[in-house]
Amino acid sequence: MRIAPLALALLLTLGAASPALAQQAPPIRVDDTAAPLAAQLPDAARLARFDAFVADVQKKFDVPGVAVAIVKDGQIVMERGYGVRELGKPAKVDAHTMFAIASNTKAFTAASLNMLQDDGKLKTTDRVIDHLPWFRMSDAYVTREMRIRDLLAHRSGLSLGAGDLLYWPTTTYSSREVAERLKDVPLTGGFREQYAYDNILFGVASLVVEQASGMSYKQFLQTRIWQPLGMAETRFNSDDLKPGDNVAVGNAKFDFKDLRPVGVTTWRNVSGAGGIYSSVHDLTKWMNAQLYGGVIASDKSGGSGETAKRLFSEQRQREMWSVLTPIPVRPSAIPELAAATPNFSGYGQGWNLSDYSGNRLVWHTGGWPGQVSRLTLVPDKKIGVIVLTSAEVGVAFNAITYEALDMLLGNSGHDWLKGYGVAFEKSQGNADADWQKHVAARDAASK
Repeated sequence: MRIAPLALALLLTLGAASPALAQQAPPIRVDDTAAPLAAQLPDAARLARFDAFVADVQKKFDVPGVAVAIVKDGQIVMERGYGVRELGKPAKVDAHTMFAIASNTKAFTAASLNMLQDDGKLKTTDRVIDHLPWFRMSDAYVTREMRIRDLLAHRSGLSLGAGDLLYWPTTTYSSREVAERLKDVPLTGGFREQYAYDNILFGVASLVVEQASGMSYKQFLQTRIWQPLGMAETRFNSDDLKPGDNVAVGNAKFDFKDLRPVGVTTWRNVSGAGGIYSSVHDLTKWMNAQLYGGVIASDKSGGSGETAKRLFSEQRQREMWSVLTPIPVRPSAIPELAAATPNFSGYGQGWNLSDYSGNRLVWHTGGWPGQVSRLTLVPDKKIGVIVLTSAEVGVAFNAITYEALDMLLGNSGHDWLKGYGVAFEKSQGNADADWQKHVAARDAASK
């Protein structure tokens, strides 16, 4: 018996000009209630059609649990759950159900380092060895020239997913022991030459946070980001889940056919890359802070402009959302998904950067055993969409995301369920063919 394979790089990635930022942000709510929008857009009938669309996605792609939240202009348009938290049990997913957000953790790591730059503790253009003197890559030049922001941009020369086996499946190495072994991981590309997704350097980035702040990475996130935003439904990793927590259980298809729950995984030794659990309710607060240039003010105490209460400055926001690593754009192999093909694509600091329907997008995905997700921002329209799911089906969160974007942007004429259904069937066919080749190549006497 085996779980359908999901390459680690795909698991963690699934898948520009700096956006204009507001000069003066409206107050951002950090309480536990959704305030009504001044303009009822979308209306109740449109939201009902969206609910039906999510249900259709769940049925087509066999996704037990989904949670979705949408923000617009600093307010919550909707936040709700669909389906069940765990197969075979009646408890329902709601807006407060926590899921593993996996590589959506990376944006928190990038924000932490940029906050420390605002504090005067570092610059993201500093050499890594100036903060971690023991740090070594397998090439002396790259060791010397590696800057903090290079840790966040997938352009180090490491190959796709390099070093993942140092912590995946779970190992007993400490975070520093994982990072120290980078000196033995070969570089297969040129430094800053091309995009190649990795996780291990975000683990190094979390160690820089600890060195510069004097706190553990967990303590920094809790005291500098989650507490100010009122994110009480967010956990550092699965080790921090508490009895009675409202948590979704992930699922995967064994032998490509039987959907079953999968065990809980933790990345305690590469925490800057993935591991956070959160709810869509909490992530509305994170999205609004991002959309308003780091502003975290509550209704009564925030100030405005330069006096606003912030996580990070507008300048740091612009830096995080600027392309450091271009990503080639190829035509869609699925005609039904041509509308989703961007005109440009790149990676900034912990964020993907591209466009859709004439609007800049800032987004990321996350993949974990049994759970995948996508967070998408449309900065110029002050729109944010978060989709969390409890199955390893990236087409599901993509279909829901683009349907939500069309609803908010006023687009029509796209059948995302059909398009991503075609993509899913094609990927399944390719996976089946690859598996049959693997089986045929095995020694008949092997076990």
